[in-house]
Amino acid sequence: MKHSALVVTLLVTAGTAVAATSDMPKRKSGLWEITVSSNSAKGSQTMQQCIDEKTDDVMKNNLAGSEKPSCSKNEFRREGTKLITESVCKVSGTTATTRGVFTGQFDSAYKADIKSTYEPPLHGMKESASTMEAKWLGACKPGSKPGDISMPGMPNINMNDMMKNMPKRP
Repeated sequence: MKHSALVVTLLVTAGTAVAATSDMPKRKSGLWEITVSSNSAKGSQTMQQCIDEKTDDVMKNNLAGSEKPSCSKNEFRREGTKLITESVCKVSGTTATTRGVFTGQFDSAYKADIKSTYEPPLHGMKESASTMEAKWLGACKPGSKPGDISMPGMPNINMNDMMKNMPKRP
């Protein structure tokens, strides 16, 4: 269970980072419930995240800075009401080719379908597909702060604190 929760957390972080790129709409401040399902994990995982504009900016600045040198393609475009992201990145000795399709409104609810292929396979995985569904629940819970993430069966973490502690690449 720990491994699948970690994978889900990484998927959500990646999906959130994509949603936080400069061209994508910002999410509405407050408490978001995010459910991720994946073809590599049984069932789905739901988490709650308290965000504000600064939280999305911290993720955009830190993740974009650490990923840029390893990505040969990182594109965003609109196709009608859909937001499309495509990337080709080096990850742990493999090339990950990813396409994400985002639909919905970033002030109330959105959905992302994310598909990746890995060459050579990443830890035996040739491809992955995940769906992320997010909905705004309202104000953050009393006592919580932007960046807080809670997931059943896992200790609470704060993404802002994690991003501050990430090593910066030149």
